[in-house]
Amino acid sequence: MDTTGPNESAAPAGGREWLGLAVLALPTLLLSLDMSVMYLALPHISTDLATTSTETLWVMDIYGFMIAGFLITMGTLGDRIGRRKLLLIGAAAFGVASVLAAYSVSAEMLIATRALLGIAGATLMPSTLALISNMFADPKQRGLAVGVWMSCFMVGWALGPVVGGAMLELFWWGAVFLLGVPVMLVLLAAGPLLLPEYRDPEGGRLDLTSVSLSLAAILPIIYGLKELAKAGPDAVNVIAIVAGLAFGVVFVLRQRKLASPLLDLRLFSNRTVRSALAISLLATVTMGGTTLLVNMYLQEVAGLSPLQAGLWIVPSALCAIAGNMVAPVLTRRIRPAYVVAGSLVLSAVGLVLLMRAESVGGLAMVVAGYTIAFGAISPTGAVNTDLVVGSAPPEKAGSAASLSETTGEFGISLGVAILGSIGLAVYRGQVHDTVPSGVPADVADATRETITGATAAADRLPDPVGNALIDPAREAFTSGLNVVTGISAAAVIAFALLSLVTLRHVRPSGARAEQGDAADGGEPTIEAADSAPVGTDDSRRS
Repeated sequence: MDTTGPNESAAPAGGREWLGLAVLALPTLLLSLDMSVMYLALPHISTDLATTSTETLWVMDIYGFMIAGFLITMGTLGDRIGRRKLLLIGAAAFGVASVLAAYSVSAEMLIATRALLGIAGATLMPSTLALISNMFADPKQRGLAVGVWMSCFMVGWALGPVVGGAMLELFWWGAVFLLGVPVMLVLLAAGPLLLPEYRDPEGGRLDLTSVSLSLAAILPIIYGLKELAKAGPDAVNVIAIVAGLAFGVVFVLRQRKLASPLLDLRLFSNRTVRSALAISLLATVTMGGTTLLVNMYLQEVAGLSPLQAGLWIVPSALCAIAGNMVAPVLTRRIRPAYVVAGSLVLSAVGLVLLMRAESVGGLAMVVAGYTIAFGAISPTGAVNTDLVVGSAPPEKAGSAASLSETTGEFGISLGVAILGSIGLAVYRGQVHDTVPSGVPADVADATRETITGATAAADRLPDPVGNALIDPAREAFTSGLNVVTGISAAAVIAFALLSLVTLRHVRPSGARAEQGDAADGGEPTIEAADSAPVGTDDSRRS
């Protein structure tokens, strides 16, 4: 069925919709699995294709760049041409690009195919979430469906190290890309049967100038933030961020003038959307930086292999899955503000444990702290994603979904850049005078630069000298982790208070379902506020 108008009722979903959710879960799981297995495959790729250090970075990063850059465009495109149609086009493109990536014969070919995978991935993420909003009109069911959808990311992330390690033991590196082919074939076969079509009949034409401006805004900022985290501030990454912000201003100004904008800024006139996006961004910043440092601790301080480190992260992913599933059950009777605030406070407990971790014998503390912090904060993502999508009118669900996903991408990049830089500054400040005398100058410089450089240098030195070099470096890195997680703990407490203030008007989903209200708990949707200026608060329904 091709539905072209808003849902007229919040009728409960039936068996077809739940089977459709299982189909939508497949690409979601695959995208997160694809990200995690690349960390294991990258050394094999580098050896086989003889990639330079720059090429290796682009093989890894181009996928995320393209997803972040095209999310807004693809979310809006799905609203206009049909969400199921775009999903199936993206699935076909992802399958073809996966085969090309698997059989790449050069670094350049692999970078190009990874870029295609990222663009195709950008069609899948907002389409799946927007279709969920169409299939599950009942707020209680939609909350559960969003929880399942988000849990699939965690399942893929948890399975990545295990599946990737097994694939690389049995096959060549290209096999990890072929995992996507059968998944996309199932989606192409079952999608037309189980998924409804939905498009905005008044969507208008896609403004290609806005598409170009959105890419010119998002890509330089993401690139600059990633480079800032890797190498610190320099002229190139600062210019990239400033240029991206400038293009962002031009993009916003253009959207305000268009009758059919690429991004409908009226979404921000809804305070529930504004609040949920802001809290999601801040929480993602916190966990993005913490996740980076925890993974580095496991490998560089605890001395685990990438596969072993991945396995120690699995408990946090399992707790996050549980949190995503519990969140919609809690919000049926408890206001979302209290669920979000409670999850953030509990996450702060885990961050405090991380703040007390030590460089020697600290593995158990780090795993326990990160499992609590990451698992506890997961309901925040599930609740806020449901609020953003549920507060948008049906014809704008794709735009709302892409906005939610783009916020997550920015949050991770900001967290890695800001908190990663703080951790690195603490490391460099503490390790500077601890390098043993008599070691070669290049070894001393590498040690003072990063913990990774210190580990590599220590491996080339005799044990007594190597231990004298690496032990203080590990202590310095752990101090950086302690400082960052202390800052993060204070931040999430502040975010918890923010959620209590900004989301207090949203009622439990059970009450909303009984009264037929939107996810904003009584605030009018965009159609009711068409005459209001962009950025103003909507009046309450009578």
